[in-house]
Amino acid sequence: MQDFDVVVVGAGPGGYVAAIRATQLGMKTAIIEKEHMGGVCLNWGCIPTKALLRTAEVKHLIDHAEEFGLKVAKPDIMLDKVVERSRKIAGQLASGIKHLMKKNKITVLEGHGSLKGTGILSVKDNSGKIEDIKAKHIILATGARARTLPHLEADGEIVWTARHAMTPKTMPKSLVIVGSGAIGIEFASFYRTLGVDVTVVEMIDRILPQEDPEISALALKNFEKQGIKFVLSATVEKLEKTKNSAKIFVKTAKGHETFEASNVILAIGIIGNTENLGLENTQAKVEKNQIQTNEWCQTAEPGLYAIGDVAGAPWLAH
Repeated sequence: MQDFDVVVVGAGPGGYVAAIRATQLGMKTAIIEKEHMGGVCLNWGCIPTKALLRTAEVKHLIDHAEEFGLKVAKPDIMLDKVVERSRKIAGQLASGIKHLMKKNKITVLEGHGSLKGTGILSVKDNSGKIEDIKAKHIILATGARARTLPHLEADGEIVWTARHAMTPKTMPKSLVIVGSGAIGIEFASFYRTLGVDVTVVEMIDRILPQEDPEISALALKNFEKQGIKFVLSATVEKLEKTKNSAKIFVKTAKGHETFEASNVILAIGIIGNTENLGLENTQAKVEKNQIQTNEWCQTAEPGLYAIGDVAGAPWLAH
């Protein structure tokens, strides 16, 4: 059985930085990751969406080229190339994280890590092989995933999460986006600039709820100028799918409205990845899919820590 001073579960911005710091402090360190190095931010969030938005920005400049005294032909959108560029950028950065692990002599274990008890972890690799390891300190940095609701489930075809919206096979004819936080607004801006008819449905009375009201109001004016439609103070009551589209039934202050679109993006927040971690074998507490910690990121289990999105707000990679 391998023995470490520190084992980190999850190689996102919280996990890989913690692993590097631990090894810099002279601790024998391992990191467990079941998917891609770099976590959601690098592979499916902040970074690849900015690559998509850069494409939208270039298209916007071309559309307004005459204002700069330039005559440019109307651009053809090669969606596969747009997506490919975004994925390539994410892939390069994920490779960079792998290099950092090697450079810092951190043991990388590819697979799913779960707790068997105090200081013991079980690692199941993608082939199904299981290995137990020991650690004096264990840091859970398993991140979060897109939230869905019983009446709003993603299928990857008509109803999308951010992951599906980032790698579309075809350009949607029209979009309804549920939620106007950073994720919802990024996709609204991207797809609208590429010519898609976009409607955003938001539960509260303003967009970008985490920002100051002044910023929300200014952003709303600018996005409406782009042609994005907003339905505020609205609750999605039902979603009905047909073969090629979806109907969204919404309750607003004015009454009931129905919207139809070829695709729906769910951007209604995130939920911590607390399942299948073996937390039931420890004294750690979980509330509302968040591992409870003190001001030092310690759980109720000695030697067990939780950091980042799995430990609750603020959900920010930086």
